[in-house]
Amino acid sequence: MCELHQPEATDPLGPRMAARCKDGGHEEQPRAQPFGLPQFPQRMDRRGHAAPVAAMRAVRPPGARQGRRACQQQRVAMPPRRRLHLFEKDAPCLGRGRIMAKDDAGARRQSPYRVDQTIAQTLIGHQPDPGPERAKGVVALSHGRPYSARMTNDAKQRLADVRAAIAKAARTAGRDPADIELIAISKTHDADAIRPLIAAGQRRFGENRVQEAQGKWPALIAETPDIELHLVGQLQSNKAEDAVRLFDVIHAVDRVSLIDALAKAQAKTGATARYFLQVNIGEEAQKGGCAATDVPALLAHARGAGLDIVGLMAVPPAETEAAPYFALLARIARDNGLTQLSMGMSSDFEAAIMLGATQVRIGTALFGAR
Repeated sequence: MCELHQPEATDPLGPRMAARCKDGGHEEQPRAQPFGLPQFPQRMDRRGHAAPVAAMRAVRPPGARQGRRACQQQRVAMPPRRRLHLFEKDAPCLGRGRIMAKDDAGARRQSPYRVDQTIAQTLIGHQPDPGPERAKGVVALSHGRPYSARMTNDAKQRLADVRAAIAKAARTAGRDPADIELIAISKTHDADAIRPLIAAGQRRFGENRVQEAQGKWPALIAETPDIELHLVGQLQSNKAEDAVRLFDVIHAVDRVSLIDALAKAQAKTGATARYFLQVNIGEEAQKGGCAATDVPALLAHARGAGLDIVGLMAVPPAETEAAPYFALLARIARDNGLTQLSMGMSSDFEAAIMLGATQVRIGTALFGAR
């Protein structure tokens, strides 16, 4: 048998109180989450503060009245003031700090501040400079220029630093810096990353793969016709014709079959190129190149096939001192009457210049880490 608990007349929530049984059970459990003050206008007439407080105390879950005993439905309410912030119309601003560098603010007329953007996210990479007008919440759908002035300035500085290092190494070795050609290795970099370096004055570029070069360099060469393109990676014989059409210099001639394929490609297309014999100077199985002892025979075969062999190219073993390998390649070139040496990269080009390099192949120092 149950008897109804009758609230006092002053209690405005009397009709909503739950029925209680004599054994302590409840026919109708009250909701576990306490009422918040903003919810009272829909539940009762807020004529004074005492009545809501009494009502809220009356309808607290049983677990809350029993010394915080374990109760499956009990929930810990947020502090009242913090809860109200979520519903207030004029909630405090979360901050107006910049989320990106001012110069990298991104698309035209886009503000670098978080609260002024419809899309609040950091833009990746360099984007065109913002226009003279800044409109809140505007994100450009297209770019006015393919790269920003900041990118060009950065490229100029990197190029100047590398050229200064080349000149210093050349003067230390008693050489003329003008005798050393800088080849910017642009493999894996797209056209928009290459254009700032072209704008900075660089004209010699190197690629590892014919197919990748075909996808970006015809348009770049059309824009800047005096570019000289070098193939510095391994070349398959079936790509010989494409390579001769596109590249001015090929650094990876290392076998008889490739020499024959290049000779046929020159005869078919009428195009010519300059060639380096690649030497596997460290005798590494995973690298291309001929053995040092095979250079005389390979050189004779290439010249007999009509290829213009101008020098030797090599890549020393990684994580070892490169200077001894550079010195060995220079001696092999002298013994075979060759005057050009394609050797030296970002980490060791100064040593290569000291030991006779005429072409240095530099990527990371000009483009950054891949």
